[in-house]
Amino acid sequence: MNERFSGAVLSPAERATIQDRLTADRESTMVQIAALTRDWDDIVASSALVANDDEHDPEGATIAFERAHLQALLDRARSHLEELERTFERLRQDAYGVCENCGRLIAFERLRARPAARTCIACAAGTR
Repeated sequence: MNERFSGAVLSPAERATIQDRLTADRESTMVQIAALTRDWDDIVASSALVANDDEHDPEGATIAFERAHLQALLDRARSHLEELERTFERLRQDAYGVCENCGRLIAFERLRARPAARTCIACAAGTR
C-alpha cells in the first residue's frame, strides 16, 4: 500500500458507513448554522434597541464580544459544511480515501474517525 493508488478505495459497506457519517455530520452542521444564525439575529435585533455607544456602554463590550464569538462560530460551521460538500464530491468522483498530498490510501480507521480527512496520517503530521 506504499504506492500511489488509483481505483475504488472503499468496499460497499465501508462506503455506506462513511456516507451515513457524512450525511449525519452535514445535517447536524446545518442545524448548528441555523441555530447560530438565529442567535446572531437576536443579538443584532437586541443591540438595535440599545444605545450604539459601545465605548461608554457597560454592556457594549459584552455585546461586541458575543457578536464576534457568534461570527467566529458561524464562520467555522460554514467552513466545515463546505469541507463536507467537497468530501461528498470526492466520494462521487471515486477520489475519496486517497491522500491529496502523496496519493496513497488513507487508512479506513482514520476515515471512520475523521470522515472528511483529505490526507493520510503521515502527511497530516508532516512526516512525509
